[in-house]
Amino acid sequence: MSERLKSLAEAGVSIWLDDLSRERLETGNLAKLVAESSVVGVTTNPTIFAGALADGERYATQLAALAADGADAARAITELTTDDVRAACDVLAGVYQADPFDGRVSIEVEPGLARDTAGTIAQAQELWAKVDRPNVMIKIPATEEGLPAITAAIAEGISVNVTLIFSIERYRAVMDAYIAGLEQARDAGIDLATIHSVASFFVSRVDSEIDKRLDALATPAATALRGKAAVANARLAYAAFEETFGAERFRTLPAANVQRPLWASTGVKDPAYPDTLYVTQLVVDGAVNTMPEKTMAAFADHGVVEGDTVSGRSAESTQVLTDLAAVGIDMADVLGLLEREGVEKFITSWDELVETVTAQLAAVRR
Repeated sequence: MSERLKSLAEAGVSIWLDDLSRERLETGNLAKLVAESSVVGVTTNPTIFAGALADGERYATQLAALAADGADAARAITELTTDDVRAACDVLAGVYQADPFDGRVSIEVEPGLARDTAGTIAQAQELWAKVDRPNVMIKIPATEEGLPAITAAIAEGISVNVTLIFSIERYRAVMDAYIAGLEQARDAGIDLATIHSVASFFVSRVDSEIDKRLDALATPAATALRGKAAVANARLAYAAFEETFGAERFRTLPAANVQRPLWASTGVKDPAYPDTLYVTQLVVDGAVNTMPEKTMAAFADHGVVEGDTVSGRSAESTQVLTDLAAVGIDMADVLGLLEREGVEKFITSWDELVETVTAQLAAVRR
């Protein structure tokens, strides 16, 4: 057992692995991470699946069967990815049974639907039924068009991982969409205790974009702010979480679960920063940190838990954003850009996934 990861879990942080492949499942690697590294959840996205299917020979038998059955790339991707997610759900079933907030595995709707509310709702329903496990979460992007889809999915009792959240304003809208869904589910007679959600607030990409702009300014005041924006933004998101779920509107919902904040994009991209920065600086009871295995391994090796590093930090975090504005950083522009880029990157990964599977199906049919 990794003592450092164990201490992080004991501080109340749920450690979810930001990766999944059939190799991890069939070799027992995922089960080992659950047993030895305090991993209690898994997140996936189109980029992860694109890499897994491009590199993995373990999909060959199923691909051959799908090809023989006349499957196109879209159907093959659905079958391959939902099988992996279902198997991961089974690996984590014991964790889920012990604590239904964890033991979760997320699968994302097709990123090309990010601006299509009706399409997102339909695919969320399809994936929920296809995986057919109570501990699956359907990932829906926090675009403006995604917000009503979040409400609709929650209203039907579908557990949702809201992804690609960058701004506090959008995060508040996400929490509102979740609670609206709970209200509709309550009115429909659904047991709210069965509905779970996380809100994935992206971290490292904020520093990457803002640091680039600070470097372009090349002033002492700008340089002093490098590496501070992402953590400040996330800490203010947590303050918004406390405010929203401490309010009467939520508290009057019977047996409802809070929508936990999830720190996503926690791999450090600037080698000048500590490789555990977005873990150590975002420790707070009840949050999820979804990490690539490299970040998890770094924390297991030398990460340090220094208590709660989030609560009560609103004033200093607000000051960071004030100072950024003072040197000319337009946060609204930065965060809007990051959302657009996030959607575009996942669409690119999805297109690569389609190309890979199309080529693999064609090779089998030759």
